Amino acid sequence: MTYQGRFRVWRGDDAGGALEDFTVEVNEGEVVLDIIHRLQATQAPDLAVRWNCKAGKCGSCSAEINGRPRLLCMTRMSIFEESETITVTPMRTFPIIRDLVTDVSFNYTKAREVPSFAPPADLAPGEYRMQQVDVERSQEFRKCIECFLCQNTCHVVRDHEENKEAFAGPRFLMRVAELEMHPLDTADRVDQAQDEHGLGYCNITKCCSEVCPEHIHITDNALIPMKERVADRKYDPIVWLGNKLFKRS
Repeated sequence: MTYQGRFRVWRGDDAGGALEDFTVEVNEGEVVLDIIHRLQATQAPDLAVRWNCKAGKCGSCSAEINGRPRLLCMTRMSIFEESETITVTPMRTFPIIRDLVTDVSFNYTKAREVPSFAPPADLAPGEYRMQQVDVERSQEFRKCIECFLCQNTCHVVRDHEENKEAFAGPRFLMRVAELEMHPLDTADRVDQAQDEHGLGYCNITKCCSEVCPEHIHITDNALIPMKERVADRKYDPIVWLGNKLFKRS
């Protein structure tokens, strides 16, 4: 079934912009990215949008649809009423480049701040051995497609630009948790998470988990376990006493 859908799309750049109204043909089975492409082809050839695979695996087409962070290619038009006006805007947390394209370089800066996998010194590549049960917990985090929707929705940086320097965001705290849980990683990630990556800023509202297109339980399976490890080390009185008596780091 075909109908004429009403859309409001943000147009502009880092100097400013506004929402513009469009009426675009919508066909059965389409996603929002199909509509954006048709809009480009028929009415706004200079509309800027970032996309690549159109299969929900590259994480490129992140935006906000009716105020909710989503992938354009994974948001079906069938979830909206035909009479509904659909608003498409760029991710709010990151600087605007143009139209629906934002500058997500903040995330690559944070990625470089996470120390890489540190295997045992006496093991050469190809000698790593571990049981599946030992990696199952952190394997979930490898599903991340780095769409940065979790980074975008996290209010710690969404509403507080000043926190960006100290806070890595849920995606990279999840990376720290993945390495901390890895059976062969020898680095101590607990103090790093708290002191260098801002784990304490997170107040576990689970908004990052709610918008994840891969349905990763970021808060429950990564952030809360890391907070528990930090609390054990820094605030557990028995651990504190043991550290004092035996001079453990």
